[in-house]
Amino acid sequence: MAWDVMGHDWAVNLLRQHLSRGEVRHAYLLCGAPGVGRRTLALRFAQALFCPQPTAPGEPCGVCRACQQTLNMQFPDLHLLSAETVGGSLRVDTIRELQRSLSLAPFQAPCRVALLLRFEEATESTQNALLKTLEEAPERAILILTAVSPESLLPTITSRCEILRLRPMGVEALGAALHQQRGLPAEEARRLAHLSSGRVGVALQMHAQPELVEKRRAYLDDLRMLLGAPHRDRFTYAKKAAEYSRPDQRSGMVEELRRRLEVWQSLWRDVMLLQSGVELPLVNLDDRGAVERLAQQCPAAEVAARVRELEEAQDALDANANPRLLFENLALNWPRVVLD
Repeated sequence: MAWDVMGHDWAVNLLRQHLSRGEVRHAYLLCGAPGVGRRTLALRFAQALFCPQPTAPGEPCGVCRACQQTLNMQFPDLHLLSAETVGGSLRVDTIRELQRSLSLAPFQAPCRVALLLRFEEATESTQNALLKTLEEAPERAILILTAVSPESLLPTITSRCEILRLRPMGVEALGAALHQQRGLPAEEARRLAHLSSGRVGVALQMHAQPELVEKRRAYLDDLRMLLGAPHRDRFTYAKKAAEYSRPDQRSGMVEELRRRLEVWQSLWRDVMLLQSGVELPLVNLDDRGAVERLAQQCPAAEVAARVRELEEAQDALDANANPRLLFENLALNWPRVVLD
């Protein structure tokens, strides 16, 4: 398939139809968890809009200069906007500059395309600044927004967009696709499908950057150590994890803490699934032994509290909570469990 998008055939078919029938909307909102494929689908759509020699209606050729530049996010009529860092915020001035650009005639393509990534990170004032463009979109301009969910944006934004909700693939289906379509060894494909919880982008990133899997392993080793450690050692860990020497290093530290919390939450979620007997795939296949021991030693209410607490901690990080105090509070609440 020219679009080369795994797991979202229905969305590809819908966008193809809009293109072939001349019914392209002025604004789209692609929703789903990070790594589910929102940006990939948006770029394929942009390729189809820009390609001067489509192989069929709605089918970009994928090899021309316009297609290649779009894939690399360098095409002159493609405008890419996002917060400078994950968890940052998109400024109002950026939207105003975009409005000026979209009011101009396209350089090469029949239209200009604005891709606004992680738009849930836009402040309320920034979202309101975009409203005028959504309400009175220039004739040859198309906006594509990505966000975690429509509920993370103002209703005035979502009501003016065609919403496509992208969901993770089933882990077995993703494992098979990674093996058959991408050539990954079967066991690696299966493992990455579970670790990514069915999110294509996450799985492919882990394959391309094995160090991400190694870091994930280190986070889980830290969790095992902390569960068996006294409070003194837990506090020492919290202090070290939240250290940074210069103000400009804080955002990188916070992003790493967020990833650490996500990994820890995935293990506690596996414990909760095992205790409940729900037939859903575990994320941490390599740690099934630790998951089973935690399920045996911790009451279900305790496990549910840990999952909820880690989710709240991630929200608190996004709200600029003190990272060290946050980690110290987590350490105080965890049970003392020896897993080895």
